[in-house]
Amino acid sequence: MDKYSAKPGMKFLHIGDLHLGKALSNFDLIQDQRYILDQILCIADTESVDGVLIAGDVYDKSIPSEAAMKLLDYFLMKLAQKKRKVFMVSGNHDSDDRLNYGSALFAVNEIFISAVFDGTLHKQSLANGDSRIDIYMLPFVKASQVRHYFPNEPIENYEDAVRTIIRNTPIDKRNTNILVAHQFVAGKGEDPALAGSESIGTQSVGTVERIGYDCFGDFDYVALGHIHSPQRVGRDEIRYAGSPLKYSLREANNEKSLALITVSAEEKLKIELVPLKPMRDLRHIKGMMKELLAPGNVKAPEDFIYATLTDEDMINDAMGVFQQVYPNTVRIDYDNSHTREIEQVDISRIAENKSFPELIGDFYRLIYGHEIPEEEMDVMRTVAREAGVINEADKAGH
Repeated sequence: MDKYSAKPGMKFLHIGDLHLGKALSNFDLIQDQRYILDQILCIADTESVDGVLIAGDVYDKSIPSEAAMKLLDYFLMKLAQKKRKVFMVSGNHDSDDRLNYGSALFAVNEIFISAVFDGTLHKQSLANGDSRIDIYMLPFVKASQVRHYFPNEPIENYEDAVRTIIRNTPIDKRNTNILVAHQFVAGKGEDPALAGSESIGTQSVGTVERIGYDCFGDFDYVALGHIHSPQRVGRDEIRYAGSPLKYSLREANNEKSLALITVSAEEKLKIELVPLKPMRDLRHIKGMMKELLAPGNVKAPEDFIYATLTDEDMINDAMGVFQQVYPNTVRIDYDNSHTREIEQVDISRIAENKSFPELIGDFYRLIYGHEIPEEEMDVMRTVAREAGVINEADKAGH
């Protein structure tokens, strides 16, 4: 445990889910990510923050690209040059060992990384006037990892694992206690508002099991990562920072921000949300193509665009036409009478007593309003046979 002198009253930025190296469809986001990290550095300067809490999913892949690693190195170097402490944990997207590499050397510059759980919930202690702030760092953990260090504890799931770790950690409640963690934390009877590529079942999101927020009653602030939408969980002091950029269509209406945490004797702990503005926004636009691309309706053409066309007829090379105006168009889909009719079809009954050609013919008629040409049907048969959907006996269309 290390103790550092500091001015009375301390400020921290809470960020997470950087997903460095992520692409949006075929579009590289490294420059967008550099832009938003520079904005975070500017906020750190403006607010004279003492430290930055980074709550996991630093990289988008367990084997990050060279560009992603260089970008993280740039960000951490800039923070170290200004003597800002960093408290960073791993997320489920990160490679524990890769993120942990060089952590002892980084610690010399007050960049503290906890990427591999070793049986201890590590902390760093900071002097805050006459009081103290203890910052605990919990890397992403699974039940099996924790069970290894606590073989006599009944650990069946993620929540058991986290509760066991906290229960076996001495926490001085006289101090201000902050936890940096990357897990799926939910309120009582409600799940966090999801964004991005997360998918949710009854007990998990993105294969990560739910943990009740009441696990964290001993902490004055819990800096969470994993959910891309900024929000509180259970109480104001348990919070997801959210991702700094929009990474999917579901985030188009998401306002990105970071949390500015001030710890002082006067207010104990104050939370402010500071908005983040991207280099290129991600927007969802809807309407007829002619209207959407009319000169008077085109705004911020460099933004990433998801377009929903309401034209009744399919438009040839719609993506090519759209990208002449919006070069960063990510995806185009349709919302018209044909697609709405498809949504009402009972999928469970559609294949009853129908041959492959009949199914394909029905679908083609539904979308295009006329019969499928024979040459296109031949292509569909060939693809279906190669995929094992139909066999050689179906060549004749039976």
